[in-house]
Amino acid sequence: MGHTLRRGARAAVTAVAGAVLLVGCTEEPRKQVMPGPTATATAAPQDAAALAERYREAGGDPDVYGIQIEDGPEGVPRVVIRTRNADQEDAIFRRQNTSVTAHLTTKEGASFRKGYFIDVFGPDGRLIHRMDARP
Repeated sequence: MGHTLRRGARAAVTAVAGAVLLVGCTEEPRKQVMPGPTATATAAPQDAAALAERYREAGGDPDVYGIQIEDGPEGVPRVVIRTRNADQEDAIFRRQNTSVTAHLTTKEGASFRKGYFIDVFGPDGRLIHRMDARP
């Protein structure tokens, strides 16, 4: 009887594994997004500097000196942030990401219904964070 239980348990595990593999195979793979630049000019364009100033005046991160919303692939916007803070700590990025995107949607009328891409460049123009925030 113990042998039958093991065989039954093995069959159950095999069925579950097969279901997991089947689900994995039937999902549509997400198209790979071509990576954006890994460096940018340190000076923010005038409109990006003005948007960052409105963001800071509304209580946003004082290190942010440039914010742009660009057309990204597949109609998904790309948010580009320039910051004076070179720290690559994830917690700082998450706070900044939340703060900037909240400002863009509530104060600037941006729509992220398809999600967004975000690139953060440090004071020397090098990429310090990149994220795909599509649902």
